Amino acid sequence: MSDGTLEQFRSQYQQIAQRLDAAKSSEQRDAVKKGIISLFKTVDQAITDLSALKEEIRVLVDKYKQLAAASAGEAAPELQVAAPLHADHIGASTFIQKGWSLISLEDYEGAIQALQKALKLSPGDIEAENLLGWAQMEHGDLDDALATFQTVLNKDPANSLARINVGQIYLQKRTFHEAIEHLSKAIRLDNDKKASLYAHLYLGQVYMAREMFEDAQTFFQKTIAIGPNLLQAYYELGRAHWFAGETDTAKETWEQGFKANKFNPWGKKCKEMLDLVAAGGEPPS
Repeated sequence: MSDGTLEQFRSQYQQIAQRLDAAKSSEQRDAVKKGIISLFKTVDQAITDLSALKEEIRVLVDKYKQLAAASAGEAAPELQVAAPLHADHIGASTFIQKGWSLISLEDYEGAIQALQKALKLSPGDIEAENLLGWAQMEHGDLDDALATFQTVLNKDPANSLARINVGQIYLQKRTFHEAIEHLSKAIRLDNDKKASLYAHLYLGQVYMAREMFEDAQTFFQKTIAIGPNLLQAYYELGRAHWFAGETDTAKETWEQGFKANKFNPWGKKCKEMLDLVAAGGEPPS
């Protein structure tokens, strides 16, 4: 990559950063998001192209060595263009990082493609499989995601991250018994703090879907106790109170969530609920 090209990328980055800082509305932020995705893909393609060129240069180096050896009357060394040891794992790691970045940008289709490439380079990589399942789940490919996570659990039954996602998939399929089984097991394993946190949140959602509002409240309250910064729990707890007929407590809960972080997407959703019910509306069921 030439210095000029690098400067162009840095200039685009600075422009996007300035637009993001100045964005006030959701429409402006969505426009900035498209710019971020576009720049990411452009830079990623440049890296791919340069990596290919690097391999071509390696061929030139080997060819030079052959010619130099031949002119000196030596036996020409065997042409070696194979990647160095562990190159497959290094390449897989690159695609895993790319997949993670694309998930963060909500480009789930692109993430799926990147993570599938990672698994071709390093079959059975659990991190890649977990991320692939996540991307598939967010993309709406629930059966594919379930199969991916089951592959992980067959190899590593104590993998709590895969287990909570299986629970979330069963929740979306409204197969509540299986959802509760997997989420409860993740809590019992207690070997991954983040997985345990989300297991409590998802169990609350399971009981909400079953209209068992007191049980839902219990799990959302535990979620907040474990991870106070997970503001989605305030949003969900408010709904649980509302549908249990505890409307004042619901409003207080949403107010707490909004005050905790007014700029967080879930903090904003809490404020939206306050505005909705103030106007005589009902929270989504």
